[in-house]
Amino acid sequence: MTKKIIQSKPIFGIEEREALNSYMEQGGWITEFQKTAELEDMITRYTGAKHCFMVNNGTVSLTLSALACGISAGDEVIIPNYTMVATPNSIELIGAKPIFVDVDRETLCIDFDQLKSKYTSKTKAVMLVSANGRHSKSINEIRKFCTEKEIFLIEDAAQSLGSFYPNGKHIGTVGDVGSFSFSPAKIISTGQGGAVVTNNSEIAKKVKYLKDFGRSKGGNDIHEYIGYNFKFTDIQAVIGIEQMKKLDDRIISKKNIYTMYSSLLPNNSNFKIIYNDINYTAPWFIELIAEKRDELMKYLEKNHIGTRPMYPPINKQKAYNETTSLPVSEMIGTKGLWLPSSVDLNEESIQYVVDKIAKFYQ
Repeated sequence: MTKKIIQSKPIFGIEEREALNSYMEQGGWITEFQKTAELEDMITRYTGAKHCFMVNNGTVSLTLSALACGISAGDEVIIPNYTMVATPNSIELIGAKPIFVDVDRETLCIDFDQLKSKYTSKTKAVMLVSANGRHSKSINEIRKFCTEKEIFLIEDAAQSLGSFYPNGKHIGTVGDVGSFSFSPAKIISTGQGGAVVTNNSEIAKKVKYLKDFGRSKGGNDIHEYIGYNFKFTDIQAVIGIEQMKKLDDRIISKKNIYTMYSSLLPNNSNFKIIYNDINYTAPWFIELIAEKRDELMKYLEKNHIGTRPMYPPINKQKAYNETTSLPVSEMIGTKGLWLPSSVDLNEESIQYVVDKIAKFYQ
């Protein structure tokens, strides 16, 4: 196979092009307006959330969520050490302090016991990351803990559109506020983009104002809050609407890809696929824990297979550089590998990847 198998890529089709052409031919302001509202409505109907607000990216949607919860400089937010750096950065952006705890070895979601041990009088929120769309098995305990301590539960569901809790609620909708991302690697994409969802009317009002300079609507220069310009664009919304129409099919594809990898690549002493319960989870990427990971990556690259290391532990990155040891997330940073996972990946390509992995370890 000479054509490279990309680790992940966004998929746009003729539907997006035609929708954009039609929109541009109609004229308009291009910034967020009716198409953005239409996309927000699609997301609320799909997730079951009462309110949805599109913003310019997923980092901003997390920051906006924290601001709407009243988190400010000096506050602490408990965050899993295995996540994309946008999670803690979104808190640092407003002067609050991320407090890192390790993750559960099975789900890679936040470790509840460690979460409890890191609570202080400065703690104002827990930011729960649903890794690869997996739900925390301690979600009920985490919710109860946050309620008892009168702190907020913010769900970073960037990787979780199309994934649900066992009670049928969409991930991102059981906390006080949730956040999604629509960057190029996600199951659907608007290039860049994020969404804030909530069932809390007071938080929804704050999000609405804060994302638009602190005013109730565009063109109104009366400002109730100190706000920001976190608005979306209708151009992106036109793409997002067409992408949402394809979401159900893509969820099926993601689950099929995971099933094929799992059946063709049985776990052994050298590697194992991290488990996803596809009754609830639409896996974002296929995750492999691999011995000699870096050598495997080089071997696969020589054979035209794109891969990507899983997130390194945040506490050990130069940007944060903490001395604490959090072994599960540190292990993932050393051995974790994302295999090709694009939504259009076919069985022939998956078989080729599997064969090359097997050959490397022979």
